[in-house]
Amino acid sequence: MTANLKLRRLLNAGLLILAAALPLAALLPAALAAEPVVLRRGNMSEPGTLDPHMAGASWENVIIGDLFLGLTTESMDGKPIAGAAESWTVSPDGLAWTFKLRPGLQWSDGAAFTAANFVFSFQRLLDPKTAAQYASIQYAIKNAEAVNNGKLPVSEVGVRALDDLTLEIRLESPTPYLPGLLTHYTAFPIPEHAFKKFGEDWKKPGNMISNGAYKLVEWKAHELVRVVKNPRFYDAKNVAIDEVYYYPTDDQAAALNRFRARELDVNLGTKGFPIGQYPWLQENMPGEAHIAPMLGIEYIALNIRRPPFTDQRLRRAVSLCLERAVITDKVLRDRQVPAFAFVPPGIDNYHNTARLDFAALPKDQRQAEAKRLLAEAGYGADNPFTFEYMYMISIDSRRSVVAQAAMLKECGMVMRLVGNEPKIHYDALRAKNFTAAQARWGADFNDPQTFLYLLDSRSGVYNYVGYNSPAFDRLVDEGRNTLDLEKRAEILARAEQTALNDGSVVPLSFFTYKSLVAPYVKGYADNAVDINRTRWMWIER
Repeated sequence: MTANLKLRRLLNAGLLILAAALPLAALLPAALAAEPVVLRRGNMSEPGTLDPHMAGASWENVIIGDLFLGLTTESMDGKPIAGAAESWTVSPDGLAWTFKLRPGLQWSDGAAFTAANFVFSFQRLLDPKTAAQYASIQYAIKNAEAVNNGKLPVSEVGVRALDDLTLEIRLESPTPYLPGLLTHYTAFPIPEHAFKKFGEDWKKPGNMISNGAYKLVEWKAHELVRVVKNPRFYDAKNVAIDEVYYYPTDDQAAALNRFRARELDVNLGTKGFPIGQYPWLQENMPGEAHIAPMLGIEYIALNIRRPPFTDQRLRRAVSLCLERAVITDKVLRDRQVPAFAFVPPGIDNYHNTARLDFAALPKDQRQAEAKRLLAEAGYGADNPFTFEYMYMISIDSRRSVVAQAAMLKECGMVMRLVGNEPKIHYDALRAKNFTAAQARWGADFNDPQTFLYLLDSRSGVYNYVGYNSPAFDRLVDEGRNTLDLEKRAEILARAEQTALNDGSVVPLSFFTYKSLVAPYVKGYADNAVDINRTRWMWIER
């Protein structure tokens, strides 16, 4: 029998008479008196990696953002604030940013943290040998694209340490959203000393050194990832959660059952619970189910690199036949908004003027035009246009894609449905191994560039559809080089309109996220980017 259990039994039997004379804390073993505060988080899917430079999914970001801290980070409400850098200044031309690091920063093993750590990390991210799938998001940095394409050595990346506490980042063009961009995990530092010692094994439990609020101690594939509080984190005194367990929750219904049983304290993200259970949750667990708007879009990615969707007529026919308001208001019923553009409304530094040209047409006219285009492309009643459509398995996704298939059938098209778990689904998207597929994108930072990036020919694997338009790219570049935010907004709106006119994507809805939060979990805040770092949370029972 353990000492703790024996003590509990004695207390329950009322045999510790000294308890009347001595404080209870003096009688309790330290382990019993100070049990760790644990948070159990549902986390959409199994992470493929916890390496910040190799990650590419929101469910990986959930964990990585607890382990590592960039120059900037997210506040409780998802806005960029000072992180490893305590302040920064910008040159008059907007091309040079100088960051001052917080004095005394350390890695979780006690090694000193300096500006040189960021230099090493940006160089590693952009080194073509690293093959970081998301490196292109940092192409705003001077020479980043040329280095990543092997045209310049990594030493030419526009990041340098002026001294141990001062980092300079030089840019290709003015980037007013840089503080938000630097909250992205590709801008996180990794420990050079651990990388040199362990190579690619540096990211395994026992080897990983981090600079964020937590450090990795356990990873059981398809079961859990466990982290514990990093006592060397600069703000450790204000971190209230001692341990975090992250569980992959691909199955919405199963996740809800675990939440109801309090096996999960929170289940955050776009798939937190089946929308059909929302009325029950409101009545029986009031205030615990959250539906909130976010800067994100759901769209159909049509692979325009290969037939049949190299034919713009077929892409347009698919888009014409979808009843977006029916999907959002009658099928999903989770406050999503029909999307007739690609950049979500309400985003900073933008005017949402771009729009699909048929948005105002009635259903019969849109269907008639779609059928005309299909006939022109050689399809009809005796030869229906048929294609495979991949989607992410969930109760809500299934309902949505079945409705979409019915709408296309009215126009004479056949959509063959193939469901997969999120990780497999997005692996196929990035590998371009699909014909048509459900796709979702949430803002990495609050600026239209985070969405237009998906259609830039230089965006690598994240340009799922394979859109390649010199006109679009020129407008995006012109926007990048425009200091005046009003003029920049107009230019980027023209870029978005160009992509819509080309039928590059099929927008469906500007989505919401659905989260479950137990009433004893504090420090959670609905926000537009759907990012909630554990360091801001605490437990009140």
